[in-house]
Amino acid sequence: MSDDDGARPRRSQPWVMRTYSGHSNAKASNELYRTNIARGQTGLSIAFDLPTQTGYDPDAPEAAGEVGKVGVPVAHLGHMRQLLDGIPVAEMNTSMTINATAAWLLALYVANAESQGVDPAVLQGTTQNDIVKEYLSRGTYIFPPGPSLRLTVDTITYTVRNVPKWNPINVCSYHLQEAGATPVQEVAFALATAIGVLDGVRNSGKITEDELPQVVGRISFFVNSGVRFVEETAKMRAFGAMWDRICQERYGVGDERLRRFRYGVQVNSLGLTEAQPENNIPRIVLETLGVSLSKNARARAMQLPAWNEALGLPRPWDQQWSLRIQQILAFESDLLEYDDIFDGSYVMEAKTNELIEAATAELDDILERGGAFSAVEELKTRLVKSQAERVARIESGEQLVVGVNCFTDSAPSPLPVDSVLKLEPTIEGDLQADVKAWRRDRDQAAAAKALDDLRRAAEDPVADLMAPTLALARAGGTTGEWGAALREVFGEYRGPTGVGGARGTHGGELSSAAARAQALTVATGSPPRLLVAKPGLDGHSNGAEQIAMAARDAGFEVIYQGIRLTPEQIVAAARDEDVDVVGLSILSGSHLELVPEILDRMRAAGLDAPVVVGGIIPPEDAEILLGKGVAAVFTPKDFRFASIMDTLVGLVERHRAEHR
Repeated sequence: MSDDDGARPRRSQPWVMRTYSGHSNAKASNELYRTNIARGQTGLSIAFDLPTQTGYDPDAPEAAGEVGKVGVPVAHLGHMRQLLDGIPVAEMNTSMTINATAAWLLALYVANAESQGVDPAVLQGTTQNDIVKEYLSRGTYIFPPGPSLRLTVDTITYTVRNVPKWNPINVCSYHLQEAGATPVQEVAFALATAIGVLDGVRNSGKITEDELPQVVGRISFFVNSGVRFVEETAKMRAFGAMWDRICQERYGVGDERLRRFRYGVQVNSLGLTEAQPENNIPRIVLETLGVSLSKNARARAMQLPAWNEALGLPRPWDQQWSLRIQQILAFESDLLEYDDIFDGSYVMEAKTNELIEAATAELDDILERGGAFSAVEELKTRLVKSQAERVARIESGEQLVVGVNCFTDSAPSPLPVDSVLKLEPTIEGDLQADVKAWRRDRDQAAAAKALDDLRRAAEDPVADLMAPTLALARAGGTTGEWGAALREVFGEYRGPTGVGGARGTHGGELSSAAARAQALTVATGSPPRLLVAKPGLDGHSNGAEQIAMAARDAGFEVIYQGIRLTPEQIVAAARDEDVDVVGLSILSGSHLELVPEILDRMRAAGLDAPVVVGGIIPPEDAEILLGKGVAAVFTPKDFRFASIMDTLVGLVERHRAEHR
């Protein structure tokens, strides 16, 4: 029957609707999850705090200032029970954005289900578990590539046999785009990672040849969708076509259902602006269209950022607004009533083929370099370069961003832009006491045996790591104990920064700062020296990398040692390198804890170099930092590197003048 006959076309089922959320503690996050479910959310997407992501307990020195800031702390089985209290885990589809500690958090999830009498075989959900993109963009890695791949392989083999509805890895191109990846790089890097993981599973000898198609069929992806929604639609169609070919040709998968490109999405957060943040709502809507318009390339699950995420932690109401966007699109529009509206479009076909050709060439190059796990340093350099090119286009005005570099005049906004979620100051102390009590009250012998078994398994290169990980979860082990046991055996990894191999793209816009830096060099006998440092556990290094490159282009000698530095290491570097300015980059919200500590340590060491801070810092926090002695605070609205570099050169001029 046609539309002219008055009948509506049959609607497709909507995607799983999620909001990426978690904060403070398990109890508060559980209340948020239950509220969101009551408002129509159909799946969970759990955000973990940085100590949980990097294998520390709340009372670890490394966790100071970071507990509960960007997600929920989960240190033991009791926290997982609190987090999922009243939520039917046998029916819920749960996504966990967790990578280095994915095996551990999955073990806690399974152990919690078992304690409720739920068979793990019915559990549905996803562990992100993509360590390559952590090396390249997000920074919450712990172990070197080899042991990390081993953990991923063991997680996959365990779930395929014991939790068959679970997606054990969500190959994640989302953070690649956030780090500056082009659509071609996003496709190629993600597929290279998937190939590296599947080759690792196949070569491990831990699955049979008959099981390989089922392993391939459980690989899912997590992508990003930017505001260029026509190009993003073509990207998703290219992803699907290339994945289908890889599954057939490389892994011999005959069942087309097991070759399906299954993906979830969070639309782009990189493009959200602090300036005129109300503009972020239409951006989010347009980005959502890129992964929903094409039926044959439509997302299976979706989560949208909140309009004010460039300002701080969104409130429940902000998340509800993003959920309503999905619901209006799915239930009010006619999007789900039609077959693929791009079938037969010569424009879409041409763009898709263009991306397939370019991404195939990029993928082949990565495979020739030994694959994604071997080519991490090269891929990181390419991402830093792509990000630099993107930033340069915005700074020059070639790439327009409404409210930022064009149409900047604005009426006052009635939206409460200063109303972001604030955490209770007692959260960290309460959780430190909680984890100490948990360790005190558990069966000590059982926990000690489980930890010993885990260490022994790690020392045996062919042993399975999931069995002792599950045993430790059931015995009351903690996130920090699991992480420490494996650190003892595997060591820790320091990822490449990508800054050394990438060339800057800044030209004439830095001429003023460069001329002043050159004059300083001539007058004082050495170039201005800038330490770029990332304290705490925050691994989002894009801004720090771009500042380092711009400063180098402006004539600075730049010292940048990568992410996750302790205050002691930062002060030691400032002293040993005799720097003129210390630049701290913090995006996790821990600036009020970490920056004053660094200032105090510098003063105690007799260092008076000016300190500047960059990150997502609310105005009231910026005033506090300035009052404590910080020389300047930069936030996402300060996107013009020429202005930033002029400020830094001015600080060096004054610093050197004071020491003549």
